[in-house]
Amino acid sequence: MKITLDLIYRNSLQQMFPHSLCFGFVATASLVASTLTWSSKANAQALSIDNTEVTNYAQAVLAMEPSRQRAFEEIKKLIGNGEIPKIVCNDSNSMNGLPNKARDIAVNYCNSSQKIVENNGLSIDRFNNITVELQNNTNLKRQVYNTLIRLQKTPEAR
Repeated sequence: MKITLDLIYRNSLQQMFPHSLCFGFVATASLVASTLTWSSKANAQALSIDNTEVTNYAQAVLAMEPSRQRAFEEIKKLIGNGEIPKIVCNDSNSMNGLPNKARDIAVNYCNSSQKIVENNGLSIDRFNNITVELQNNTNLKRQVYNTLIRLQKTPEAR
């Protein structure tokens, strides 16, 4: 199972807050979740995620957002009026259509996002698992969304 994301979300984080923030963080998280090869395993039980992991996850997503926006803007400038393709970090074919400099920007973003996740106390596998769980778990989605709002209101908590 591959998780994809267009780098075409044009609104800034400030413009998206708070109504579209949930969508933006899930999209960003999906991009980072694609940085490693996804191994699809059937899991009949809900993932157990504690409050610390929710906070770490939200912090990672917020830390990735400025880099994602910069990468998008840089790629957009290079491509011009052309359509920016979907970019999947662990699928080299998704980046093959990009000009070399744009491909370098996308790869640097993917590598940077992986480091951000790890610096926020999560493994890439755990981050990916939480991202997948968010798609199916309304309570977890609400908990992450509320944490994102809290972190943005109190930036020193990040």
